[in-house]
Amino acid sequence: MKRHIQGLHEADQSSSVQVPDGMFLVRVERAQHRWDARKPYYFLRFSILQPKELAGHSFAGRLYCTPRALWKLNWFLRDFSYDTELLGRDEIDEKSLAELRGVVKISHTVVNGTSLLNLDGFAPASRWDELSSALPVSASRSEVAR
Repeated sequence: MKRHIQGLHEADQSSSVQVPDGMFLVRVERAQHRWDARKPYYFLRFSILQPKELAGHSFAGRLYCTPRALWKLNWFLRDFSYDTELLGRDEIDEKSLAELRGVVKISHTVVNGTSLLNLDGFAPASRWDELSSALPVSASRSEVAR
């Protein structure tokens, strides 16, 4: 039996380029609800649109759906211009999440030897020019060059 595994041939190349901590204008490539008895979450894969040095790279993160974490999921949905009618009915359509655009701030932490990517903040895509102008240009370029 043959199976098609999207991105398999790029695995070696993409693992050598880790997306640095920072703020990025992104597009949601894929969203998938994952059930876990203690902490259900949405697995989100983002494609970077800006800054140009990292355009085309992608990264993935989780947004948890526990009662204590719903504020962050709501923040993401609101700032990425998710359908307000669906949000008002407490509904998430995974297909509607794909192609949404916005700004995300990420950081990396190491817990018990495992590197984790944190989704620290969100903003509407319309604020990218304002937010990116406040970023230090030299710092982002030096991190990308690593």
